[in-house]
Amino acid sequence: MVKKRFNFSLQTKIMGLIAVLLMFVIGVLTVTFAVQQTKEGQKQAEQLAVQTARTISYMPPVKESIQTKGNRMKEAQEVIEQMKEQTGAYAIYVLNEKGEIKTTSENSGKTRLTPSRAILFGGSHVSGTKEDDRKVIRGSAPIMQEHKGHSQIIGSVSVDFLQNETEQGIKDHLRDLSYMAVLVLLLGFGGAAALAKSIRKDTLGLEPQEIASLYRERNAMLRAIKEGIIATNREGVVTMMNVSAAEMLKLPEPVIHCPIDEVMPGAELMSVLHQEKMLLNQEVCVNDQVFILNTKIMTQGGQAYGIVVSFREKTELKKLIDALTEVRKYSEDLRAQTHEFSNKLYAILGLLELGEFEEAIDLIKEEYAIQNEQHDILFQNIHSQQVQAILLGKMGKASEKKVKLFIDENSTLEPLPEHIGLSHLITIIGNLIDNAFEAVADKKMRQVSFFITDIGHDIVIEVSDTGDGVPLDKMDTVFQRGYSSKGMKRGYGLANVKESVNEVNGWVELTNQKNGGAVFTVFIPKEK
Repeated sequence: MVKKRFNFSLQTKIMGLIAVLLMFVIGVLTVTFAVQQTKEGQKQAEQLAVQTARTISYMPPVKESIQTKGNRMKEAQEVIEQMKEQTGAYAIYVLNEKGEIKTTSENSGKTRLTPSRAILFGGSHVSGTKEDDRKVIRGSAPIMQEHKGHSQIIGSVSVDFLQNETEQGIKDHLRDLSYMAVLVLLLGFGGAAALAKSIRKDTLGLEPQEIASLYRERNAMLRAIKEGIIATNREGVVTMMNVSAAEMLKLPEPVIHCPIDEVMPGAELMSVLHQEKMLLNQEVCVNDQVFILNTKIMTQGGQAYGIVVSFREKTELKKLIDALTEVRKYSEDLRAQTHEFSNKLYAILGLLELGEFEEAIDLIKEEYAIQNEQHDILFQNIHSQQVQAILLGKMGKASEKKVKLFIDENSTLEPLPEHIGLSHLITIIGNLIDNAFEAVADKKMRQVSFFITDIGHDIVIEVSDTGDGVPLDKMDTVFQRGYSSKGMKRGYGLANVKESVNEVNGWVELTNQKNGGAVFTVFIPKEK
């Protein structure tokens, strides 16, 4: 089995994801801001250098210092120093038209600079250069003077700003920004931890893989359960339904997001939810179907947040109970057979102890003849072990009740098709013979005949008796559940016969014999 190398918790996954996203976003924003700030700082420095150069070029002391010396030079020097201090420039140079430095803000000992474009072309411009191994941004502007009605260039002003000072300002700003980024990252971690804690609370502390496993197991169990299961929220809206519930309610597929009263009309489950009461084995009718229903209130924190409804068809439970009842009758018949044979054995034993050997032999012969005649027909003509077992039990019961049960010698039966189960046979054959036993119980002639054959397309079962028969006005009611002429809590045997015959797509007929007695004939198709 391959084991997973990594198995992180939900909290770790959420915090890791948020941390990666925050770092990515902060990194992208920081790089973007740094690039923009660098460009903006460069641009501002260039504009300031050119603007300062232009401003100085318009000052009279500066213009006059190019052509004169003395006080005007000193005055120009003061102006330059003042502008340098105000603008934060690294150096300011005033040059004549030959590129000779006339006035400067620093004592560098320089006497000349490379003639700038301001002198050569007469326009302001900015450039990057290197002075004293330092990168500077130099803005230049021409010094113009009116002469005989037109302007001429008599010199230029160059203003230098250190590029590293501009970059240092940007770095300082980025450092402050990084502090904010770290603070945002810490807040993101805190928010991620709070979010993970809230999610774990909502999921009852379960990890995603545990929730997925529970979900798969729940679906498997719901599909395996034959009972109908429906769950609702506190508003009574269906949130879950298994396949068995959909089949019982005759729905094409499980439905959700529908009110429970629309899914199970007549069950009044909304009142159960509002009153927060439980129902136990409650019988309800839904769309002409009778269900045995149970409910369970789902609670959390002392408050109801929905109900779970489980139900089964009453007819299904009834069939199970009826099948158990018929099996019990079958076992009683076998017990009766055993009891009858025990009595006859004791009788034979008593005759032998008394020395009445001839009478004992006659009793044995008589019993052997009766059993041999019936058993020959039973085992030679009927080859279905299920039917053989049922008839053996009924023969014992007939002997105990002093009723003669005849198996018609023309009976013939091969093994039954698979769709006809033992429970069907016990219900049909057992109830018909028991009903015949009761019909002749108080008669002088107590005879019941049984016939079965599978010649043709149907299996035909016929049971007749020597009783009074069924009155003509009762022919249509003897198969109704609860109808009986024998007292209360009776009238279920023939009703069960009718239902079992219907389940195997057969039918049953009832007639009376001319000399009295009822004849029940059952037809069961051999093909499903």
